[in-house]
Amino acid sequence: MQDIIHLLPDSIANQIAAGEVVQRPASVVKELLENSIDASAQNIQVIIKDAGRTLIQVIDDGIGMSATDVRMSFERHATSKIRTSDDLFEIRTMGFRGEALASICAVAQVEVRTRRLVDEIGSLIRIEGSELKNQESVSCPKGTNFQVKNLFFNVPARRNFLKSNPVEMKHILDEFQRVSLAHPEVAFSLYHNDVEVYNLPASKLSRRITDIFGKTYREQLAGCQEETPFVNLSGYVGKPESAKKGRGEQFFFVNKRFIKHNYLHHAILSAFESTIPEGSSPFYVLFIEIDPSHIDINIHPTKTEIKFDDERAVYAIIRSAVKRSIGVYNLTPTIDFESDINFGNMTSTGRFTDLPKPIQSSESIYSDFEKNSTSFQPSKNDYNPVQQSNTNNWQKLFDGLDSFKLNNQAKIEFEPDDAPLTLGSKANDLTEEGKLVSAMDEVSAIQIHNRFLVAQSSGGLMLIDQRAAYERILYEKYYNTLKNKSSFTQQLLFPKIVDLQPADFQLVLEIKDEIRSLGFSIEEFGPNTFKINGVPPEVQDESEKEIFEGLVQQFKTNQADLRLDKSENIARSFAKRSSAKYVVELSKIEINLLIHQLFETSVPGYTPSGEPIMTILTLDKLAELVLKK
Repeated sequence: MQDIIHLLPDSIANQIAAGEVVQRPASVVKELLENSIDASAQNIQVIIKDAGRTLIQVIDDGIGMSATDVRMSFERHATSKIRTSDDLFEIRTMGFRGEALASICAVAQVEVRTRRLVDEIGSLIRIEGSELKNQESVSCPKGTNFQVKNLFFNVPARRNFLKSNPVEMKHILDEFQRVSLAHPEVAFSLYHNDVEVYNLPASKLSRRITDIFGKTYREQLAGCQEETPFVNLSGYVGKPESAKKGRGEQFFFVNKRFIKHNYLHHAILSAFESTIPEGSSPFYVLFIEIDPSHIDINIHPTKTEIKFDDERAVYAIIRSAVKRSIGVYNLTPTIDFESDINFGNMTSTGRFTDLPKPIQSSESIYSDFEKNSTSFQPSKNDYNPVQQSNTNNWQKLFDGLDSFKLNNQAKIEFEPDDAPLTLGSKANDLTEEGKLVSAMDEVSAIQIHNRFLVAQSSGGLMLIDQRAAYERILYEKYYNTLKNKSSFTQQLLFPKIVDLQPADFQLVLEIKDEIRSLGFSIEEFGPNTFKINGVPPEVQDESEKEIFEGLVQQFKTNQADLRLDKSENIARSFAKRSSAKYVVELSKIEINLLIHQLFETSVPGYTPSGEPIMTILTLDKLAELVLKK
């Protein structure tokens, strides 16, 4: 029988590796920037065309390469940083596995010009699809000029999976921001389609933050510093009053390498506990310096996920340092650090004991939620598009409510002055005499602290979260508006100008059609700027700029945490943003309208993100609470 196992050709093996390393143009930008940093460059220029599809060019003034090195750099697993297995545990450079350049040249047309300081003449090499086209000597400046043209030219299926230019450009800007923040001592510039997006001179970290995110951050920063035998921490956190809805700008760097770590993010949120509003997150740029032997950075191709050999110790140090920073800069009321600083539990090796366990993943939290819920338990699918329905038998909660007759021939909308938003509902129908149907009064409900509603149900008491109820109602209104493209716009007498960060500007370009479908009238008004000419009618009494920026922030949060299509994300984001203003006092009629509208939605028991809106206290549970001795 003929043998069937054989070695893959290098060109195919490189394309497979490219599938892990080169996911999109931003992946190429990241790898090339990190190579320039490893080459000790002090000035780095990035030139992008068509969001990286046509050209990605990175020019640096680093140490350059010899003619032999530049050819060897494109071989798989060719590296200047690893000699023995022990070197894997002492890595402080960005690249080390020798996969990036081989993967890039497998799916693009690559041209490199490079020269070392000691050489009088440099080298030019051209490679297409892993095939060497030519190599020759050329005159060029010291450093390296790396051009990646026509990405995925030989893998059309991969090229077709790229997103729109604004989306791909946003990812490029994200990678550029991360590398430039990690190395403020290096000057960076970025151009897209011959337009300058960033020009960042070499500076201190605080200056680099304001150069990237805007001058408004200048007054928001508080230094954060901590040194221990195990780990050193430095950087800046934002003042509590500057916290934004959603995730905002948050950056962790370990040995100057950007990482994503939910457990350490939880440490920051824990330090800011009770100082920022619920659902908001603070700004931070924090650097962790740790012996490389205590971490494993080789667990993911993009190296954005790492493992610590003692995560709980790092958690405690970060939480303690951030709390101390808040106190030193008088950002919050007096905080008792002694009771919660955890340094009393440090061992002689620099470790901590009795610290919180890593937080659960979203999947395990959801499974616990399902197990413990006793009422209104939809499946996960119920949280998505509103076509699904889970309203069976809800009428039984309101015995007698459906006993009245509605006159469908004479409908007008009932909405008192200054009342919270009310949406179309049978509860709004009027009798022939023009009076609100008196049966609405049969829903006996009261409001508690402008936040919760308590109503009598057939089996006990029903407690409703007022804000969450409005979020569900508004979500379905906005989702249907986007689906049917039936929005209305209130034109502004004086248009508002909104300046955005470059990454946010690219994001809005991608979702501007959905934003307009909600009722916003927006247009581009210069670099990274939009002009708001109109807003949806229900938000005309609010700050148009804050509404717009809040919508973008919430969209980014949903985009990072959830996999949603644009319409679903926009509807959720705007509902979340708008529902916060409805924590107000309601009249009896408004309470009844809210309850009636809630139970006409597809999933009245849960918000679009799966948070419970209500709970039922049965008579047995009430008796247990009252009579318990």
